[in-house]
Amino acid sequence: MIYLDNAATSRMKPPGVAEAMTAALTSYGNCGRGVHDDALSAARTVFDVRQKLADLFGAPSAERVVFTPNSTMALNIAIAGLLGAGDHVISTDLEHNSVLRPLYRLREQGGAVDFVPADRTGRLDDTAFAKLLCPETRAVVCTHASNLTGDLVDIQWVGDFCRRHGLLFILDASQTAGVFPISMKEQHIDVVCFTGHKSLLGPQGTGGLCVGEDVEIRPFAVGGTGVQSALEAQPAEYPTRLEAGTLNGHGIAGLGAALDYIEQRGLDAIRAHETALERRFYEAVREIPNVTVYGDHETNARAAITALNIGELDSGAVSDELAERFGIATRPGAHCAPRLHRALGTTEQGAVRFSWSCFNTEAETDAAAEAVRILAEEAR
Repeated sequence: MIYLDNAATSRMKPPGVAEAMTAALTSYGNCGRGVHDDALSAARTVFDVRQKLADLFGAPSAERVVFTPNSTMALNIAIAGLLGAGDHVISTDLEHNSVLRPLYRLREQGGAVDFVPADRTGRLDDTAFAKLLCPETRAVVCTHASNLTGDLVDIQWVGDFCRRHGLLFILDASQTAGVFPISMKEQHIDVVCFTGHKSLLGPQGTGGLCVGEDVEIRPFAVGGTGVQSALEAQPAEYPTRLEAGTLNGHGIAGLGAALDYIEQRGLDAIRAHETALERRFYEAVREIPNVTVYGDHETNARAAITALNIGELDSGAVSDELAERFGIATRPGAHCAPRLHRALGTTEQGAVRFSWSCFNTEAETDAAAEAVRILAEEAR
């Protein structure tokens, strides 16, 4: 199998991830629920991974790194805990439903949402940010990179815009964490939401949010924390403020091993490898007759994602052919990105998404491009 569905979840994991999870499964107790050796071992690992993530994202401290099962939960916590009725939010047409649906729910609860539009190529109109400002605007919530096209949002520009206008900046880093540098301080980001199972190369069931200094998020869920048990309310201190219930200590241990690998190999090296493979594929398929490639490929500053269609063929049928005939794993359909598909004109057809990780190779990339060429020729 040539696995090119890494934007959904990375299949190849770094050495040490499975071993760390196995060790945790066979020796860890419950973090924060005891002072015996097994519970303390779990607590030490959890804190160590918090610190690694704080270092990766430039968070104020390890205590302001909160674990969740995925970025969807992190985004729900941030949006529901910072915004409410009467608040206006600016977002974009590039967003995943993990952003869109919490914002639509906010709108149902009395908030207001406007979206920076994307054109037929998937490019955003940056001038729309200022045009959408109003006295009630409280925050910008947006992705760092489209999970459909790989196009990047200039988060330094967005962060500067938010700082100038006194807005909160909530970033969805699902497609970029572990590949692109993110600095909460330098880029003026108030909350970074991330998932562990994509470009962070960790296991499913891990993710979280990094919370900036002086950002106070209302608890989304309340319950057991292992501390201050006599309180009727959720403890106010981070991270327990937003962590009700037992953490996924085994998954967090695996995430920690993945973070060690990323630090050792280096973000720049990982990004260069993935970018080169995506570019190699794009250059091979963009001139094939009957193939339409989506997104802005004028710059190399993009996530390692290519979305395309072959003629009028249904994207699901193409993806099935790629899997059954050529052993190539891709993702067809709507990709939980309905606004961007509407902008691209692909709502009915969907698109076939190819996405790379740092473990893919040139040979795999060339095989995928050749498969597209064959299918496009047959379709003509």
